Amino acid sequence: MTQPTTISQLITNPSCMDDYDPNSMPVAKARQFIKQFLSPVMETEHLSIRESLGRVLAADILSPSNVPNYDNSAMDGYAFNADDINLEKSTALKVIGTAFAGKAFDGEVKPDECVRIMTGGMMPRGTDTVIVQERVTLTGDQINFSEAPKRKMNVRYAGEDLQQGQMVLGTGHMIRAADLGLIASLGIGKVSVYRKLKVAFFSTGDELASVGEPLNTGQVYDSNRYTLYGMLSRLGVEIIDLGAIADDAELLESTLLKAAEQADVVITSGGVSVGEADYMKLLLAKHGQVVFWKIAMKPGRPLAYGKVQGSKIKAAHYFGLPGNPVAVMVTFYQFVREAMLMLMGQASPAPLPIFNVVCTENIKKQTGRTEYQRGILFTDTDGVWKVKPTGAQGSAILSSMSLANCFIVLNESIGNLEAGTIVQVQVLDGIV
Repeated sequence: MTQPTTISQLITNPSCMDDYDPNSMPVAKARQFIKQFLSPVMETEHLSIRESLGRVLAADILSPSNVPNYDNSAMDGYAFNADDINLEKSTALKVIGTAFAGKAFDGEVKPDECVRIMTGGMMPRGTDTVIVQERVTLTGDQINFSEAPKRKMNVRYAGEDLQQGQMVLGTGHMIRAADLGLIASLGIGKVSVYRKLKVAFFSTGDELASVGEPLNTGQVYDSNRYTLYGMLSRLGVEIIDLGAIADDAELLESTLLKAAEQADVVITSGGVSVGEADYMKLLLAKHGQVVFWKIAMKPGRPLAYGKVQGSKIKAAHYFGLPGNPVAVMVTFYQFVREAMLMLMGQASPAPLPIFNVVCTENIKKQTGRTEYQRGILFTDTDGVWKVKPTGAQGSAILSSMSLANCFIVLNESIGNLEAGTIVQVQVLDGIV
């Protein structure tokens, strides 16, 4: 399949892509198209390891030394040379000292001798094996064996975890809690990361009122900016909230240009569906290159993606999401989240985890589109994971997202389902 090199090719010549149909775009194909046009931010900064949590590495981290950097005991016990143990001749070794973690035994262990050693203690010269204290009998200054230990047992060798010069974490890795400890164990205090992605967003529509304002007839409170704020916060980006903007051409234009000038990514909710005021579409055509798709999915059919030119030298990625509250969240998780991670510097972001479970209730669904029904994962009395829908699945029922801990993912070939059917679920806990 021929790959387009610019978004304008999709706008001016949709036939340049095989099976490209903006009026019925499969979810997987829309993701594929978006990926082609993503390139991560290039600016970097050096941060202390604590400040780097959630950031993406801009350079490989190599181990400056072996980890561990000396042979040490994995258990509390006694260190000795395995050649000195012959149960047919003798079962005893003389204890000549103690090796503590951080305080090595100063001396060499000779035949028929051993050293009491604590976990993490450096292996004394002349030893290669540790037997745990529970496997010996201590009488005076001698230990006696009841069975022959295996050579080199209970020893952690230098470089066993990491060898000097070995790549520990690669460019594009998002730093997690365990990574902070790993980096610290190497004695590294600062790391190179990509700068934070800047994301600006605003809602559109005359019907929107901000929280704290009285509602006029026909108005609703703007909830989308709050769910977007929460989802973006989980990604650790720099957030620019530009508010709820009325359907006024000049105001929308100035807000759009301000967003594109300030941010790497601009997200709007509302204004991209058929039948909505077309100010946004006209502005996007004037100031950028944006494709509009009708995704074969529910909720979240309308979706726009492209670039908006904030100035002659500054352009921002643009995502136009639907206006319905649940559709905003679904499209964010299915399209925007992965794109954001790639723009932040991750080459291949891990997809949201999906696994199969039994659905305990009937599900109504039309074939021909992918549906993301809100579900509740739970364990039955036998400890088996199962799922059930949250209830009504309308795209304006935001309470369904608060109740849900997963999406029930039903692809385009699936129709109505009976209770007891195995379905795919996409876990949201820890992500939403």
